Amino acid sequence: MIILITAIVLLGAITYFFHLKEQKKQSGQPQAPLSEESQTPPQECCGQHLVCERDSLLAGVSKTIEYYDDEELDEWKNTPPDQYSPEQIDLFREIFYTLQPGDVPGWVRSLQLRQIEVPESLRDEILLVVNEQRSTHK
Repeated sequence: MIILITAIVLLGAITYFFHLKEQKKQSGQPQAPLSEESQTPPQECCGQHLVCERDSLLAGVSKTIEYYDDEELDEWKNTPPDQYSPEQIDLFREIFYTLQPGDVPGWVRSLQLRQIEVPESLRDEILLVVNEQRSTHK
């Protein structure tokens, strides 16, 4: 009887140990941030880009601008992200939602090369798609 109780207690302790180890392992893995503010930019990144150059959207990539049927956005070159009208934001949103998920990082790269800032209200959605693409292609 004592052996049975000891075995059950020991089994419970071992299970608890493995549960804690797994929980610690999961909490140690970085999770994809949902917003730009939740990211702490690495030292090499200034933190001002929608998507950091360090993460290869601009680094080591051709400086040739690729258009995604969005030439009308060139009109807003150098426009601050908080200065867009609701109609302009809707145009950005329409273009964004017609892109294939795999094209979103290239589109963001294209906008950066063209010096077009994304409206603040779309940044979280774009970052989510870009981070998802990165995690599926690693």
